[in-house]
Amino acid sequence: MKPQFLLIGLGNPGAQYRNTRHNVGWFAIDRAAEELKAGEWSDKPRFLSAVSEADIDNVPCLLIKPLTFMNRSGEAIRKLVDFYKLNPATQILVCCDDIDLPLGTHRLRMTGGPGTHNGLKSIVDTFGENFPRLRIGLGSQPTGMDLAAWVLSAMTMEEKKALEPSLKAVTTAVRQVMQSSTS
Repeated sequence: MKPQFLLIGLGNPGAQYRNTRHNVGWFAIDRAAEELKAGEWSDKPRFLSAVSEADIDNVPCLLIKPLTFMNRSGEAIRKLVDFYKLNPATQILVCCDDIDLPLGTHRLRMTGGPGTHNGLKSIVDTFGENFPRLRIGLGSQPTGMDLAAWVLSAMTMEEKKALEPSLKAVTTAVRQVMQSSTS
């Protein structure tokens, strides 16, 4: 299958990161995979990613979890974009966590800077700022707590529950990006 769109979730590989706040992008992709009845996940070393196939409104898509660590996400996405000859401005959507948005909220933007997010910084360094992203709010870290330690710590059940509306919004966001690229 030659995909016409990539739905990408940012996260860190490894069991120690599985339930952390910084892996919200992976949570989003897993939810989208369920809703879209995507195929099984398989590791694709040539793309430095885990990949699943889905069909979204008759558009062949790949769901992507880069297996590089967060700060090298751009490397994995570059391999996929180059191999399939896709335009990041119209044929990808990146899902990630955002500490500047309240927990349980989300924001779709077609362009923009990386803010404090190292995964987005890696992608911006690779492609520039012209690519769609869905930021999913975590809220701010507790006062006095180190930001890196907080985003790399496990989420509570209450936090996971608060994320549900944003996780459900992923497939709608994909359709919005696809629709805007054809208009």
